Amino acid sequence: MKSVDGLQNALPPVCRTLLIPLVARARGGECFPALACDDAAAEQLLGQLDLNLQPYLQDRATVQNILWRTQVIRQAGQDFFREHPDSLGVNLGCGLSQHFQWLDQGHNHWLDTDLPEVMALRTRCLDAGAPRQHQAELDLRTPGWWQRLGLPSGPAHKPVFVLCEGVLMYLSPAQVQAVLAEFAEQAPPGSQMVLDTMSQVGRGMARLHPTVGPTGAQFLWCPASNDELTRPHPRLRLHSRRSVAECYGWLGAVTEACWMPWTGTPLYAMVTLSV
Repeated sequence: MKSVDGLQNALPPVCRTLLIPLVARARGGECFPALACDDAAAEQLLGQLDLNLQPYLQDRATVQNILWRTQVIRQAGQDFFREHPDSLGVNLGCGLSQHFQWLDQGHNHWLDTDLPEVMALRTRCLDAGAPRQHQAELDLRTPGWWQRLGLPSGPAHKPVFVLCEGVLMYLSPAQVQAVLAEFAEQAPPGSQMVLDTMSQVGRGMARLHPTVGPTGAQFLWCPASNDELTRPHPRLRLHSRRSVAECYGWLGAVTEACWMPWTGTPLYAMVTLSV
């Protein structure tokens, strides 16, 4: 087995969070069978790593959130590629995830991107994937990333499906606005971006998170309203928003109705933006 300590310690704080969704998708179904995502790639990789799973699995709220968001992402991606079967999907900040195992429609292409050190780890640990699955190094904090990736731009091209999970909350508000503006400016009409958001009560509180806290990462971007999602560019539209409260049935709905006047947004949500 490969030791994780050396691999993880070589990564910057935000990148160290990549093990959290890996464990949740591989073993979280044991805790929440109804949300099990049957992530064969995560299970296979986890079997190769010398990793203490208990700290990750004991953080049951995060495990549940990740399994739920995986279902939302899979549904959003399948709906998109059902309508645009030959289009491209891009995962910004992919970590060690393998979403194309669920979104491969036989004709579409997929691009996994992340920082150079993460992509080096990914190449070392994961198989190449499907023939139409590609990868590239990327730093979202540097403007011009859409063109550097060679992504299609303009009305003559097919829409693009963009995924950005577990990434934007670690960027500054200005950096997030720049990312959303660049997507809106460059993406062909009909393109979608799926991302996750945290309520503003989480800003600066990552140290209290059971599994994120030990990585040293910090929550920086926590929007106070939906307007913050569409304000960066006039082309942006809020296509959909789903709250993790749906995992908790009527109790979650009632609790969220009580806190929304103060938080402005759900404590945790999956949002789809369109252009």
